[in-house]
Amino acid sequence: MPAVTVADVTVLPRVPEPGPTDLDRGVRSITTAPRGYEGEGFPVRRAFQGVELRDLDPFLHMDQMGEVEYAPGEPKGTAWHPHRGFETVTYILDGEFEHQDSHGGGGSITNGDTQWMTAGSGLLHIEKPPEALVASGGLFHGLQLWVNLPKADKWLQPKYQDLRAAEAALLTTPDGGALIRVIAGSLAGLEGPGSTYTPMAMMHATVSPGARMRLPWRRDFNALVYVLSGAGTVGRDDRPIREGQLAVFGPGDLITVAGNVGQDSRTPALDVVVLGGRPIREPVAWGGPFVMNTREEVMTAFEDYQKGRLGVIPATYVPHGGLGGSTS
Repeated sequence: MPAVTVADVTVLPRVPEPGPTDLDRGVRSITTAPRGYEGEGFPVRRAFQGVELRDLDPFLHMDQMGEVEYAPGEPKGTAWHPHRGFETVTYILDGEFEHQDSHGGGGSITNGDTQWMTAGSGLLHIEKPPEALVASGGLFHGLQLWVNLPKADKWLQPKYQDLRAAEAALLTTPDGGALIRVIAGSLAGLEGPGSTYTPMAMMHATVSPGARMRLPWRRDFNALVYVLSGAGTVGRDDRPIREGQLAVFGPGDLITVAGNVGQDSRTPALDVVVLGGRPIREPVAWGGPFVMNTREEVMTAFEDYQKGRLGVIPATYVPHGGLGGSTS
């Protein structure tokens, strides 16, 4: 990490300087993500745990996967499982993950690639490390974000987007102290490649030691910053923040993130994921892999899954390697 770099940030477009009346957002809360395990046993940090859904809306859940150095034979993924009613976004910084779903989506993502899966009305999918990575072991690090869909879009036909690292829009700050990769949404007139049903933005920023990043942010979006590695400060009051912590911001026009002058040798800069979206403000009924508006709809989803209505495992599926895919 970082997954995407440039030889000279000074050639990149610049984020504009804030205007005299722009309001720097304050920080409502900072929480520390607990550690856990997902799928077949790969380590994660639950980035949103302890935060009220109303402060996250339209986001639901995010896991930081790794950072872990696997020995040969250790890399793990998930079994086939269903989703309905939301989108999953998987961003890989180091290592590789494969995805396949029952709606025909699939591919391999690595080193700055993103897979965006709209589950919509429902499907089955699997995510796993490729056979070569299982055999060799190696570094693995990424994250997976769940984005809610409004009621009007929960029954959309499933969709899969394969977003290559080179497609991300790249910007820097006026002094060149940060590299910002726009995965979805827009910044300073540049658009990320991700196509979203819920208006939102997702960015990965690397802030150099001692540098300050001030991003213009839509007033109708909430604002979240999660620290992948390093340490620094956030908000107009320069609240301290470190690896594995999430900052929830209040209202305003700007998000401020600064990198500490002193970083440890393992993390030479501050790496953060910046998220924001327009809140949906609809009832959320959540049962495992299904996110709907009512409890009855969740029970229907379980019934549809049990009766095979969410799809079947493709006949071409090869359990141990062979077919590629992306995460979700």
